[in-house]
Amino acid sequence: MAEYVVEFGKDGRPVEPDGRLDAAAFHRNHGPIWAVLQKFLAGKSGDVLEAGSGTGQHVVHFATHTPDITWWPSDTNERHLSSIAAWRAHAGLPNIRPPMPIDLSDPAWCPAMQDGSGPGELLAVFCANVVHIAPWRVAQGLFAGAARYLRPGGRLYLYGPFKRDGKHTALSNAVFDTSLRQRDAEWGVRDIGELGALADRVGLALVETVQMPANNMILVFARPPKGDAGAITEG
Repeated sequence: MAEYVVEFGKDGRPVEPDGRLDAAAFHRNHGPIWAVLQKFLAGKSGDVLEAGSGTGQHVVHFATHTPDITWWPSDTNERHLSSIAAWRAHAGLPNIRPPMPIDLSDPAWCPAMQDGSGPGELLAVFCANVVHIAPWRVAQGLFAGAARYLRPGGRLYLYGPFKRDGKHTALSNAVFDTSLRQRDAEWGVRDIGELGALADRVGLALVETVQMPANNMILVFARPPKGDAGAITEG
């Protein structure tokens, strides 16, 4: 099932004096997630944006393994943005930029994506545990922005629990989905088919579905290579 619901910093986990938050899920899932991302990112250079960075721990881990890639973390929660900035300072890595306040419900994401102060065309976008704890318009904005800012051949990686053909893949996910919808009627575990249709409408294509631990998945969406809308290959 999904790995967090309570806002980081309010979940009983320790908070460092500098504002760094610690997510229990990070310690469980960063290895399996990186095993998927590195197949595409290894040996490449460019800009990668993490949409909804939470504590900031994932972006630090990823940046450690990709010195030629510039990482752009983002979030909307002020406490999360402070934690991301603190983890960035703690890591001291030159390839992590300051966190950007991106509202995914806005397809333009934020002014920095328009005024030249943010990244250029993106090699990839990574988004973990966001679309099920947000209204559907956030998923719509995520895909619209990814389609706008990904460079040809770029990838959108979406991590979390998902339904397949309208059915949950595990009983625990069904229970979790019920709890989400009780908390907010606009939340809920999303269906792969509905996300695939959303991707199709903005010119992205679902190219891979990877089973992950704890009944999660990574969905990989691609922007077609330049000049060949029909040719999308994995890797």
